[in-house]
Amino acid sequence: MQGMALHLSGPVLVGAEEVRDEAWVVDGRLTFDRPPGDATRLDGWVLPGLVDAHCHIGLGPHGEVPPEVALEQALTDRDAGALLLRDAGSPADTRWIDDRDDLPVLVRAGRHIARTRRYLKDFADEVEPEQLVAAVRAQAVRGDGWVKLVGDWIDRSSGDLAPCWPDDVLVEAIAAAHELGARVTAHCFGEDCLAPLVRAGIDCVEHATGLTDDTIALLVEHGVAIVPTLINIATFPDIAAAAEDKFPLYAKHMLALHERRHRTIAAAYEAGIRVFTGTDAGGSLAHGRVADEVLELAAAGLSAKQALAAATWEARPWLGRPGLVEGAQADLVVFAADPRADLAVLQHPTAVVLRGVVR
Repeated sequence: MQGMALHLSGPVLVGAEEVRDEAWVVDGRLTFDRPPGDATRLDGWVLPGLVDAHCHIGLGPHGEVPPEVALEQALTDRDAGALLLRDAGSPADTRWIDDRDDLPVLVRAGRHIARTRRYLKDFADEVEPEQLVAAVRAQAVRGDGWVKLVGDWIDRSSGDLAPCWPDDVLVEAIAAAHELGARVTAHCFGEDCLAPLVRAGIDCVEHATGLTDDTIALLVEHGVAIVPTLINIATFPDIAAAAEDKFPLYAKHMLALHERRHRTIAAAYEAGIRVFTGTDAGGSLAHGRVADEVLELAAAGLSAKQALAAATWEARPWLGRPGLVEGAQADLVVFAADPRADLAVLQHPTAVVLRGVVR
């Protein structure tokens, strides 16, 4: 349908409370002014393209995957309505995606940066503390305004989760990223890595299962966002079972984090921490599950509108991309019913419009 105008019969959910009766797509751009001539009608409730703010394009269970697999991952996300992706670490060079008009917009964080032998094999750039600043600078250039650190992982000497980096090195590394115009996020499962990262200037925390009342207050004070990846946290019991014989303390810890996951995220949101949707797709999790993550946020206690905002109206500007505003690139998803009334509607988009074209 390239070059053909579309008539979005609406309702058009510009915001949680702001609803337009209808809109149009002309030359790939959204407009609320009726254009001259004919237009192909699309019926249904319209949302901005959904956001998966933590996924991994080009990453599989054993590290980098071939381009054809990365393509399948991106298409799966697109067909689920996830049209804006933040790639939270990948060893693959996925710049070719930017040349494909039929694939989601991808905002990269470069490659994970992890402590040597303190992360999944072949996923990360593994360095020691004295190399961290240089590694951050390299990934800040490689990415699209984000850098991803592995903040904690199992420490085999203690048999439990432990922070990966000295506090003073974190301060220098995060400052280096900020100097290059990049924000920094970090993988954090446990409790102990959170406060040092926040005090060092981190911008976002992934997973955040170890939040406590004290660190929730600290994140609020410093304006740090979280991406809980709750459908990934659902795998913690399996991770614990696999580790129980060799690392019983770690296994017990992971089960405890899992058991309180919904209470933790609810407390964070109620305190004023910004929460965004992320599936952690790639690695071992399937792509195309952004709707499942929205439903998990609702299970944690967010209202339907709040959970939707975490994947649409609030998430897009957080990543520097517009929603359903006049003149914006027309990236949107159409549903048969109002998703604010039933979030399960998100699992069945009736149309996906990317760069103004029905895909």
